[in-house]
Amino acid sequence: SQPKQQVLSSSLECVQSIRDGVLAEAECTESDRVTLLPQRGTETQTHAALRLLQVETETLHKKVDSEDLYVTGILYEMEETEREVTGGEVTELVWKLCLAHSASYETAGLFMALVFELRHLSLEALRALWQRSSFKCRDNWQPLTDALPSCATEACVVLMKELVASGEVEEDKVEYFFWSFAFIPKPTSGMIESLAPLLKSPRASQSCFLGVSALLHRFCSAHSSCEGVPAVQRVLSTLGGFLGGNCTVQDSEHLSEMQLVLKAIGNAGLAAASLAPALSSCASLRSNPLAIRLAALQAFRRIPCSARVGDLLPAGI
Repeated sequence: SQPKQQVLSSSLECVQSIRDGVLAEAECTESDRVTLLPQRGTETQTHAALRLLQVETETLHKKVDSEDLYVTGILYEMEETEREVTGGEVTELVWKLCLAHSASYETAGLFMALVFELRHLSLEALRALWQRSSFKCRDNWQPLTDALPSCATEACVVLMKELVASGEVEEDKVEYFFWSFAFIPKPTSGMIESLAPLLKSPRASQSCFLGVSALLHRFCSAHSSCEGVPAVQRVLSTLGGFLGGNCTVQDSEHLSEMQLVLKAIGNAGLAAASLAPALSSCASLRSNPLAIRLAALQAFRRIPCSARVGDLLPAGI
């Protein structure tokens, strides 16, 4: 058998010159040879030279006062602005977004700026902005519609609710609005008060029930006595009304609706403690479909143990 022939052979040779302890010059030659057939191949040679041009005699460092230093997390900190943001400025920003290339760093920066500036606008200013800037860009994109769910202020939530109620946004954007409610970091009672009527709408979707109830849970996690807040009571009254006392359903359509309501109650968690007796009735009524009884039990998942009184769930269910 013939010995294997090496296909690739490489070599690197460097000469360095050091003066006064500093690298003054370096020259390197790299050779690469590829041999595919005997006596035939391709060779490349690369020559690189580095030479020291100058040495800085002294490097000045700006002294930092230790009082200006502080420990913080790695999360991005948005600089607080003292200037008042106007609707005209935000409208101009939307126009710039429309003109910018859709996949560019400029567009990302402009979009983040739009989100942060929306947070400074009142409800009246937002309504006026929508009248001026609800247009679509050339690629059928509505920057303002996409930015509103990231705004997370009470004014933005109220505007989104008004747009949903008036049918001014497309169905996929409506879903986008509702899912975003679950991620609002600091919900207010005003947000809940605004959204509560949507639960009674004949067109209320799954995302509406789950988004509003998740918002309710986060609000109550931050407020110890949230059950006394009128807006919370209004949502719970609506959800409790759907249960009808014991979750009785007439057909498959009502069955799926009842399952959705029970899932929303489970989402609401802390706020739904007052519905524990009704949930117990739903779970213990033997004539209810098994899916409803199980959903009623699952709705207890976030309700505090103090509300899960033993005799609410009779043995044998």
